[in-house]
Formats: sequence, C-alpha cells, structure tokens
Amino acid sequence: MNQAANEVILQVALTFDHDAISSDVEKGHLPFDRSIGEFGPRVGLPRILAILARESVPATFFVPVHTAHTWSESLAAIVAGGHEVGCHGWAHEDHAALPANEERDLIVRQKAALTVAAQSAGYTSPIVGFRAPYWSLSEQTLKFVEEAGFTYDSSLAWEETRITPARHGDKHAIERSTLGTDGTLLEAPISHWLDDWPWFEPGRGGGPASLPSAFAEVALAELRLAHARALADPSLRSGVLTYTFHPECIGRGSRAEVLEAIIAAGKALGGVHFTRLDAAIHAAK
Repeated sequence: MNQAANEVILQVALTFDHDAISSDVEKGHLPFDRSIGEFGPRVGLPRILAILARESVPATFFVPVHTAHTWSESLAAIVAGGHEVGCHGWAHEDHAALPANEERDLIVRQKAALTVAAQSAGYTSPIVGFRAPYWSLSEQTLKFVEEAGFTYDSSLAWEETRITPARHGDKHAIERSTLGTDGTLLEAPISHWLDDWPWFEPGRGGGPASLPSAFAEVALAELRLAHARALADPSLRSGVLTYTFHPECIGRGSRAEVLEAIIAAGKALGGVHFTRLDAAIHAAK
C-alpha cells in the first residue's frame, strides 16, 4: 500500500489527568497519601513537560479546579507548552455519587472556574473537553456535560479509536436494554489497558504493581496494532488512540521512559500524528 508523504494514518493523543492532591483532600486523606499526589506538580509534571517540549509533541491535560487553584504555576506551565486544558471535576469528585442537581451544578461551576484560571494563565482557547474523575458517570452526566457546552467527553471505553457521538436516554432492564439517541457531544474513547494508574498504583485504586516494561509492552503493541488497522481501513483514520497518564504516576522514576518509548515508536511509524484531543475532535466533526 502506498502512503503519501505527511498522510495521517493514526492520530495519537497523550492525555494527563493532573489530579495532584485533589482527590486526597476531597476524601480527607492524611499527609503520606497527599505527598504521593503532590509529586505530580513538584516533579512529575515538569519532567513530562520537558519530554513533550523536547519531542515537540502537544498533549491534553485534564485539570481539577483544586489543582488549578493550588498550583497555578503548573497550569501556567501547561499553557505555556501549547497544550490543551480540559475539565476533570472540582476536587476529583465521583460524579456518579452525586444527586442530579448537585452534579449539574458541579459541571457548570467547574467549567466556569477552570476557564477563569486557564485564561489567567494565558490560555486563549475555550474549554471544550471533559473527563469524569475515575471515569465514573451517572446516567445523566453526559447530558449535563453536553448542556454545559462541552464539545467532547473522554470517559467511555466502547470503541478503540473511533470518535462517536455520546448517547443519551438508554433504558436497561434484565429482559433487554433499549439504547437511546445520539447527542451532539462526541466521545474520545479510553481504555484501562492504556491507563498508567491500574499498572502502577496498587495502594491507590490500581494494581497489582507492574514493571514499567510490562506497561510499555502493551502500550507499544496497541500503538502498532492501531496503526496497522488504520492502514488497512481508512475509515479509522479520523479516530484517535488515547493514552491516559497521571503526572504523579507516569512521571515517577523509570516510568517516564514508557512515555518516551511511546513517542519514539509513534515517530518511527509512518503517518502517526500526535495531537491534542480538541484538535482530533475538531478534525472528526
């Protein structure tokens, strides 16, 4: 198969949930647990931003409002690097555990507050992306996200790379499920398989702990397979392969080498385009 020069075969999004200590504060955790989260803005994020800058790779950062307010300098560094900023709760709340009126209000408030914080840091783009903390969605979350004016969500795993409309109004019963209708909100698919947290943080909701080489093996295999599938099926080329990382996780020690390996492997494959999620969504519309 001939490939034209600069032809995009596979879009790849490196996304980072910049949680810092937001979830620890929301849950009332004590100093040691908070210190693990604080590694993100202190060490992990600068290390990640240096890698992205060296490789000229844009990325998307989902930032809780608590993080944006507590470490405004880290938000400014993300913006200065040319990366996208998206919503990720106020203090990493479990949206599915909230009453509907509180969840709707939280989604509206977090977008407004993050917009102000990002603009203060020099961000000139609108906040268009949402990712639910823990990928935990109530039956109404995506309807509220759409109503709040977001363009896309990245919290569901029903596709590998295809960007598809989020669906509203599903009805489920033991006898059968009746699927709802497509909305205007688009879904950038995710996978636990391509998330650093389950591999490396057994004491904080993930585990068992794995060697960086094990995560790298899977992450690189999925990259090569997605590329091969898009080569064979041009309809897949408008999709995006999304990796989910956390600065306090992938930014620690030898784990950062997995990020570097993904970037190197992508650049070695013809037609891989590293992109912000907002750009991938815009291209797919």
